[in-house]
Amino acid sequence: MFIHKIDDELSLKLIEINDRDNIFELTERSREHLRQWLPWLDTTTKVEDTESYINMSLQGFIEGKSLQTVILFHGQAVGVAGFNQINRANQTAYIGYWLAKDYQGNGIMTRVAKALTDYAFTELKLNKVEIRAAVENTKSRAVPERLGFVQEGTIRQAEWLYDHYVDTVVYGMLATEWKKS
Repeated sequence: MFIHKIDDELSLKLIEINDRDNIFELTERSREHLRQWLPWLDTTTKVEDTESYINMSLQGFIEGKSLQTVILFHGQAVGVAGFNQINRANQTAYIGYWLAKDYQGNGIMTRVAKALTDYAFTELKLNKVEIRAAVENTKSRAVPERLGFVQEGTIRQAEWLYDHYVDTVVYGMLATEWKKS
């Protein structure tokens, strides 16, 4: 099992089938909050939907195409983060994340994104890490900005959120830049 300890409070654990009830419950408790920025909430309505997501994530991990983890804060699941896609041909990983509403404001996601970025460069030996967030999602955008990612541009109408398109800001970090910071 993959477990990556970040610090005394935080660790990342490979998402597994036995996480399905906890992750679904976190989703339920934060549904309205998360729905503002994540397009999958309306199609995740029962625990079996979360199980399907976990199975897909595990298949991606086996194939080396992704790595989805459960964020553990003091041993308790509080969200999900990982590499939504690992592109070996281009040596790039794309970080995605969400955190239950009750745990925001504790610096959790910045520490998680920092650990994932470091893992991408030191363990996976990748060249670039990207984080994308909706233009108006200031909390999510603050994570790569705090870590010194470069704002590379905006993709217009990049994502459909239920009844409207949102523009997405792309942030990037190169391995050479990460080593310098």
